[in-house]
Amino acid sequence: MRMFVAEDEQRSREGLCRLLSSLPGNHELVGQASNGSAALELILQLKPDVVFTDIRMPIMDGISLIASVRSHHLKTEFVITSGYADFEYARQGITLDVADYLIKPVTREDVLRVLERVERRMNGNKANAQGSRLRNKYPDAHPTILKSLDILENAYAGKLNQRDLAAELGVSPEYFSYLFSRNIGMTFSEFLRRLRVEKAQEMYAAGECPKQEVPYAVGFSDAKYFAQVFKSVTGESPAEYLKSRNLK
Repeated sequence: MRMFVAEDEQRSREGLCRLLSSLPGNHELVGQASNGSAALELILQLKPDVVFTDIRMPIMDGISLIASVRSHHLKTEFVITSGYADFEYARQGITLDVADYLIKPVTREDVLRVLERVERRMNGNKANAQGSRLRNKYPDAHPTILKSLDILENAYAGKLNQRDLAAELGVSPEYFSYLFSRNIGMTFSEFLRRLRVEKAQEMYAAGECPKQEVPYAVGFSDAKYFAQVFKSVTGESPAEYLKSRNLK
């Protein structure tokens, strides 16, 4: 994931840049800027995946920076960082569909959590652009539920729960639960279990994953529980399913 930092306070900027540069995995800090105008020029040139931007910066503030980048139709995600716990700033960020809003000082745990959310948002957007099979099954669903299906399409094997997904979509858990059940015809947890079993069936048929690894590949941490869920959904145990289809 390619990252960029826009921050006018030198100490804060250097600290965040060091933190981002130290992250494991496929993360790369591609640039930084000390004001919004310089940041805009570099972002349009570098096209980072995610920008960490302060709110109060000279020449162009963070909100104006986000709006300007959005006007160029870049798919860059934004994370607002600020020393001011001001709801008005957060509200403006929500209007511009930012990924998150962090209060300084930003910790390593904050960054890892928000990057996980950004990755899920990016995957959901890709699924939407490519035509999610899940959303195609429910064309009349509420837009919020369609977005949740886009996320589930790519993140079904991760640590998903209804509360976090609702927060990511900007609605309350209660409202999300109501919308999901009304539009999909089952609870979120039931749908996720069924989706994971369907993905397991696809993996068994494709034969690209060792059969003993399939439960973990689709999001289960316990093979025995996976077998229970699999049988409740399909009417067969995994072993019976494989045998009846000559997949052993």
